[in-house]
Amino acid sequence: MPRSEIAATAALPPERRRQVARALGIEYLTVGWNVVEGVIGVTAALAAGSVALLGFGLDSFIECASGLVLVWRLRAESGAGGGGVAPDHAAIERLDRRAHRLVGGSLFLLAAWVAGDALWSLVRGERPEPSVVGIALTAISLGVMVWLARAKRRAAARLASRALAADAFQTTACWWLSLVTLGGIGLNALLGWWWADPVAALGMTFFLVREGREAWKGEGCGCH
Repeated sequence: MPRSEIAATAALPPERRRQVARALGIEYLTVGWNVVEGVIGVTAALAAGSVALLGFGLDSFIECASGLVLVWRLRAESGAGGGGVAPDHAAIERLDRRAHRLVGGSLFLLAAWVAGDALWSLVRGERPEPSVVGIALTAISLGVMVWLARAKRRAAARLASRALAADAFQTTACWWLSLVTLGGIGLNALLGWWWADPVAALGMTFFLVREGREAWKGEGCGCH
């Protein structure tokens, strides 16, 4: 973080520092889960030839990047690594906006790739193999995303942070993404509807574009 962009301000009050620390813990869990989810999802997708599961796994890595932006932002407010002194809010906003636009752009590119690959799979009639690992992963993800979204909303209310509220919305979108993916790979596994997988991938692009738009617009923190 360039020193020219950040000016030191007063240290945070103890209670707010505790709330920021709690929010940081939630974001660390988000990043950790998304790394695990992404690795398992992409591996299972490549093994099964599933477009929906591959898009789901790749989105997890982008969500990981988004979570890291929130980690950086919260650490910046708490003054971590800076002697407990919080940096200038305007500088945080500028750098945060740049980072989120990178995340938004990545989501747009992923949506375009998933849509193209899904349409190509439908045209060629490519039949993905059933993926028990993928079904288990997306089912577990449904529960994890519900818990994380609620925790983030509570943290956002305590901190009056629009950035955390936007992140909670993004996590809720990931819940829908998990549900769509589970529906596609589940129908393929249970009923042999191979087309449900690429169709689910096409449905996934709606949520990817929606997440990308929110990330691109960005949200002010409202922390001060």
